[in-house]
Amino acid sequence: MQKRSAIRTPGEMSRRQFLKVSAAAGAGLAAAGLVGRVAYAAGSDTIKIGLVGCGGRGMADAKGCVNASPGVMLWALGDLFKDRIDTFRQGLKDLGEKGAVSDEHCFSGWDNCKKVIESGVDLVLLCEPPGFRPMHMKMVVEAGKHVFVEKPVAVDPVGVRSVIATSELAAQKKLAIVAGTQSRHHPPYLEAMKRIHGGDIGKLVAAQCYFITGTLWHRGRKPEWSEMEYQCRNWYYFTWLSGDHIVEQHVHNLDRMNWAFQSPPAKCIAVGGRQARTGPEWGNIYDHFGVEYEYPGGARVASYCSQFGGNASHRVSDNIVGTEGTCDPSGTITGKKPWKFEAETRDPTLQEHADLVASIRSGNPLNEGKRIAESSLTAIMGRMSAYTGREISWNWVLASSKLSLVPEKLEFGPAPPAEVAIPGKTPLVAGEETDPSPPKAKTAGKKAAKK
Repeated sequence: MQKRSAIRTPGEMSRRQFLKVSAAAGAGLAAAGLVGRVAYAAGSDTIKIGLVGCGGRGMADAKGCVNASPGVMLWALGDLFKDRIDTFRQGLKDLGEKGAVSDEHCFSGWDNCKKVIESGVDLVLLCEPPGFRPMHMKMVVEAGKHVFVEKPVAVDPVGVRSVIATSELAAQKKLAIVAGTQSRHHPPYLEAMKRIHGGDIGKLVAAQCYFITGTLWHRGRKPEWSEMEYQCRNWYYFTWLSGDHIVEQHVHNLDRMNWAFQSPPAKCIAVGGRQARTGPEWGNIYDHFGVEYEYPGGARVASYCSQFGGNASHRVSDNIVGTEGTCDPSGTITGKKPWKFEAETRDPTLQEHADLVASIRSGNPLNEGKRIAESSLTAIMGRMSAYTGREISWNWVLASSKLSLVPEKLEFGPAPPAEVAIPGKTPLVAGEETDPSPPKAKTAGKKAAKK
């Protein structure tokens, strides 16, 4: 029987887990010859973290980062809305002094990220709505700070290219970028991918991935809110803020697909729509997507995600098919070389923060920026295909697409219109932009019409 440690919240790490993490971090420091001489925050050995985005994910990451490694404290908080910070601070009491952020280090408004950076932090956790992450990552790295960024890191191709440029700058400055795709820090997945890449299931020929789940929160509307404030408070349901749920949620699965195939896809074609969530309160995102991704070499991946309520079934899993077996990358292989992961593990949402801090202290910072940018774009191209009804090629969407969803001017008042995409009518970008490799069916149709 597979042995797994009990899942714990980021505030519930056991003493045994803490000692394991401390030992691992210490070993990394010793190997680098840096024990006793890594200093932060004006001579202190404490790493001060600033959090941007005081929501549920921000709470989990703030506690995870503080609890996963010794010598880490929460120093500053930032959010667009002050009431979110006030509520957030009440949830930090179990951290004691490590989470006692002073009033002077709490910042709200559109410039909250800038103020967090300037407060004297060493590491910034970016947990704000995804639409803001490219600009905030750029600000943090340019200021010489390390970054933990939640997934996805962008909502459009322009944002993805910005993140790739920022990751290159971080490498030059020897700054860490670690993303919230925790599977990359979880032993069952690490071992499964090692075996896949070692040929244990043969040549990869196909895969399936699923994030079929239920509905999420909605914060309603108050008459005193402007449209911009309403959209930002209910950011999940507006594509310019969340990227749609295929990007915000399903990116976990698609990141694992790219990991398994050691490449982003060459192209995709998709369908999707709104069938369960049709009212204006749900903004302009879809409630289901189905995408076929084709990877270099011809292997095809079937990708499904939905957010239906009621009695709809749930499935969150992956299946990778090779010529000599199949693999569930969470820990099993069936076929010529069967395998099952049976060691104890710890919560990967803690491990990712422990790995981040250890890499900073070792002087060899992790940089996952380009990888998570590519995984985000994999999800984005699937959404673009479903929204437009067009087949999308990787080379075009990465290098040429001018799609940029985030407004240049961010202020309270009017907001981008929440127009629901209609396949076959919605362009790839306003003002008409075309993929230079149009769908074959459309080309064939034109030839038939000429005849």
